[in-house]
Order: sequence, then C-alpha cells, then structure tokens
Amino acid sequence: MAASHADAFIAALRRLEEHGDVEAMVTLFAEDAELSSLTDAAPHHGREGARRYWEAYRDSFQEVRSEFRNVVSGDDVVVLEWTSHGRGAEGRAFEYDGVSVVEFRDGKVRRFRAYFDPAALEPVLSRKRV
Repeated sequence: MAASHADAFIAALRRLEEHGDVEAMVTLFAEDAELSSLTDAAPHHGREGARRYWEAYRDSFQEVRSEFRNVVSGDDVVVLEWTSHGRGAEGRAFEYDGVSVVEFRDGKVRRFRAYFDPAALEPVLSRKRV
C-alpha cells in the first residue's frame, strides 16, 4: 500500500507540473492536513491550504519538472529525494535538490514537509513565495 501512496503522489505532482492540475494534488490531502516548506512563514492547513500551497508552487515557475532519485516507503510515510529543474516565473533557469516527507492517515496525506536550500531558488523566486 505504501508504494501506491508514493506512486499516487508522484503522478499528481506530474499532472500539476506538466498541466497545472492543482486538483489532482489537492484530492490527495486530508481535511486536517498540514503542509509546509522552508519558504513558508507558517504551515498551510486543510485542503484549502493544500490548494494555496500547490497553486503558489506551480505559479512560481514557467516550467518545472521534478525527478526522483530515491523513494523510501513505509506503511504510512513516504520520503522522496528529488531534483527539480525548469524556468522561473521570469524565465531564469533553475535546478535545486530536496527531500519531501509525506505522512498518510487513512489513505490521505495528513502532513507534507519539503526540505531544500531556499537560497538555491532566490534568483527565480525573488517576488514569489512557495
């Protein structure tokens, strides 16, 4: 079951990155989910928070593609090691590495946390926050 959690998350991220389909990602999250990354002032909560988080993520880039180097799955947690690359909102190329921890409860994401060096994105996110 955990592998299917990872597969579903990666598939939804692909739809978001390639087609801007935010709802594919939002439907994975529980009503009481918590999402955050190192560029957030405070965590996002619930499905509406997930929608705002993932809309801000996608709007930060003209194009973005995440490649997964390592996927570690347990019963209710998935750890994704990734590299993302593409063009920022103003057209500058970027590439950065990170790790996301995704915790599940009853088949839904209850907690998402992304870890990366925010300085790697400063040139492309000068006006936007993810």
